Amino acid sequence: MIAGQTFTITQPTRIHFGPGIVDTLAQVIRDHGCKKPLVVLDPGLKKAGLDKAALSSLDRAKMKYAAFDKVAPEPGLKLADKAATLARKNRCDSVVGIGGGSAMDVAKAVSILLTNGGKAVDYLGLGKIKKKGVPKIMVPTSAGTGAEVTFTAVFINEKTGSKGGMNGDPLYPDAAVLDPNLTMSLPPQVTASTGIDALTHALEAYTSIQANPISEMYSLEAIDLIFANIRTAYADGRNLTARSNMLLASLLGGKALAIAGVGLVHAMAYPLGGMFGIPHGLANAVLLPYVTAYNLIGNLEKHAVLAALMGYETEGMSPREAAEQLVAGLFQLNMDLDIPATLKDLDIPADKIPEMADIALTVERPVENNPRRPGRDDVIAVYEYALNG
Repeated sequence: MIAGQTFTITQPTRIHFGPGIVDTLAQVIRDHGCKKPLVVLDPGLKKAGLDKAALSSLDRAKMKYAAFDKVAPEPGLKLADKAATLARKNRCDSVVGIGGGSAMDVAKAVSILLTNGGKAVDYLGLGKIKKKGVPKIMVPTSAGTGAEVTFTAVFINEKTGSKGGMNGDPLYPDAAVLDPNLTMSLPPQVTASTGIDALTHALEAYTSIQANPISEMYSLEAIDLIFANIRTAYADGRNLTARSNMLLASLLGGKALAIAGVGLVHAMAYPLGGMFGIPHGLANAVLLPYVTAYNLIGNLEKHAVLAALMGYETEGMSPREAAEQLVAGLFQLNMDLDIPATLKDLDIPADKIPEMADIALTVERPVENNPRRPGRDDVIAVYEYALNG
């Protein structure tokens, strides 16, 4: 902790965690004085056969609800507007987001649109949401985004093609229902990319210049859980212990990023989603080792701590030598999880790198949080490194 550092922390979300706890969803909704939610569903839930399990509590309680299942992996602002229109038409008094980060982000946006009016585009940025939304309850079905405990909702702006977020305390969910059973059928590739997404949140929050003792506590526990469990969850998705630990790690990573923010990995991932439709978790996963290598000198001591947390022998090493073990470990982790090694593997064209760098630098808060302050040439160089390996 920096001497004289001050910080303010908001943590309003009530958390319900454990196998089978999704069966209490109807009661959680009622606890907030609500009777008819809009349920924003990840369309992948039907393919996985999870939609009935996630909604069985509402069906047993004979609770009326409207369902919106048109969520895209990288949702546009218009999706939030359409979902809000459906909620108004059905006179919904609350919103439930069930799925990955995209479904939860749409649900958050709908909540504030119902009370603030206007269009989703009106709330891009920080501090533009004036009124608290209707009660919003999140049910994550992947272990990655931590969106169930954050004050951000990220969208593609269809007019500009850019990716940006709504940010503000009114977006914090009122409750989160985390049931590891809902993550058991995640395919290995999704387990890998969402798991590295959670790792990115925790690692960037830990090394953020906004980090404080509370965020560091969440970050370190999340990172420890991820390194201990992600390979098992990837290799055997039926392992309830590994799935539970990954879901808890995702939650803790979300808490860490809500307090300390994220860094350059996220800023550089935004153009990959906005320009090429690369899923957010996958973009983060590919970029993480390369950006970490660039960031090392911004805080060698913290990166050395993370290398030791990964299980590398760092005793007797200089901070630089120990920190470099972290980078090697991240490359190895991606290899073990069959994450694409380079941006070239994602078919990202080299001639788009300058444009990507310009867009990345407009994502101001992550750039400002980063432990090493990047210029345009730096971002281009990291993209080129990630392109070719």
